[in-house]
Amino acid sequence: MPVPARRIDPPAEPFRSAPQNIEAEQALLGAILINNDAYYRVSDFLEPEHFGEGVHARIYEIVREIIRAGKSATPITAKTFLPPDFRAGDLNGAQYLARLAAEATTIINAADYGRTIYDLAIRRSLILIGEDMVNIAYDAPIDMAPKDQIEDAERRLFELAESGRYEGGFTNFETALLTAIDMASAAYKRDGHLSGIATGLDDLDRLMGGLQPSDLVILAGRPGMGKTALATNIAFNIAAAWRGESGADGAMKTVNGGIVGFFSLEMSAEQLATRIIAEQSGVPSSDIRRGSIHEDQFARIVEVSRAIQRMPLYIDQTGGLAISQLAARARRLKRQKGLDLLVVDYIQLLQTGKKGSDNRVQEVTEITNNLKALAKELQVPIVALSQLSRQVESRDDKRPQLSDLRESGSIEQDADVVMFVFREEYYLKNKKPKEGTEEFFKWQAEMEAMAGRAEVIIGKQRHGPTGSVELQFDADVTRFSNLARPGGLPERFE
Repeated sequence: MPVPARRIDPPAEPFRSAPQNIEAEQALLGAILINNDAYYRVSDFLEPEHFGEGVHARIYEIVREIIRAGKSATPITAKTFLPPDFRAGDLNGAQYLARLAAEATTIINAADYGRTIYDLAIRRSLILIGEDMVNIAYDAPIDMAPKDQIEDAERRLFELAESGRYEGGFTNFETALLTAIDMASAAYKRDGHLSGIATGLDDLDRLMGGLQPSDLVILAGRPGMGKTALATNIAFNIAAAWRGESGADGAMKTVNGGIVGFFSLEMSAEQLATRIIAEQSGVPSSDIRRGSIHEDQFARIVEVSRAIQRMPLYIDQTGGLAISQLAARARRLKRQKGLDLLVVDYIQLLQTGKKGSDNRVQEVTEITNNLKALAKELQVPIVALSQLSRQVESRDDKRPQLSDLRESGSIEQDADVVMFVFREEYYLKNKKPKEGTEEFFKWQAEMEAMAGRAEVIIGKQRHGPTGSVELQFDADVTRFSNLARPGGLPERFE
């Protein structure tokens, strides 16, 4: 009779406790109790929740409050704030505080102890995020898709990475001077010698100083004005001008232009690519789509396509994105490829992710708040396109105003810059009078004066003046460019 096979269970995993350093916590608390100056060496970054031992967290919190109140924190002054039943092993509160002070070393190592405690707290947070990922994956709620869990984990990891820093506080004037010189040097190396990223449109750059880091720039206009065309022109110009150099840490640093992320919620990536090819090759996109092009035009398209292929311009064509998804993908792009400019086309197509919400004004408020927070978090300018309300059409003067922004309160409030695209030619074209009349000749003269001209109106600029600039607009290839002025043209020879 065969002997049944014995089941051999794998050895149990040894129990692992969360990483912490009790000795470092004791040494730091003891150093603070004998010399309160030690507290100021860690106060910028160390919080009570960073201590692995709850007893130490409570003592640090009490000591911190005493010092902030302008009093001296010693074992004698601190013990009165501990609860009567406070115990640390076999010792009561007064005895434990006295032992911490008695066994304390010099405050010279206080900052090192604080960093050790902080780093271990970050590692414990990583463990918690990992455990949550596993537990949620096992027992996911019905309404939570896997991509939602991935985006939540990415957000938590990015927040942890951004918070895991010791830097901050006062700097001496010499350091501030060096930083200012570095900024001036970087501006000198950039096209146009601007403090921000050059858009490639000279008059616009002069008025704005380029696109500034952490700014939310709203680009608004009525349908047919060329919002998307201007956004793609700027994105292309910046990506085309990109130049990077390797830093001391081996990471690539942008010297000129920028790496661009483009969220195209309305147009597909193919449509956007066709539009950019048309802009740069001079071949109308309608001809490209129909295939009615000549051999030399096709050669230009191929040449432009090869140049575009090497540019750091990344397009996300997902429609109906929630603002949380957009933020997660932007963080991922910055981490994996780098990021200097983000374009969102357009705000009204974004979602908040909340089901059953019928208050669109509140939704747009949340979206613009999140876009501004994302610009600050990633330290890049965000150019977000927005529609204008129909009230523009009811006025004789069709030039847009801040009040014309749809769901305008939050958009105007959160934006650092609000730009409007306006083309008088678009409206004149629809007012064509009967040919041969006096009104027709007047209309014809106005059309000739406005042909190929567009106006970008700066309705709000937090860091500079408002005003307007004129640009050249080629409707066939939807391209904005610098307007050639009579004074800048070469002399005519008859």
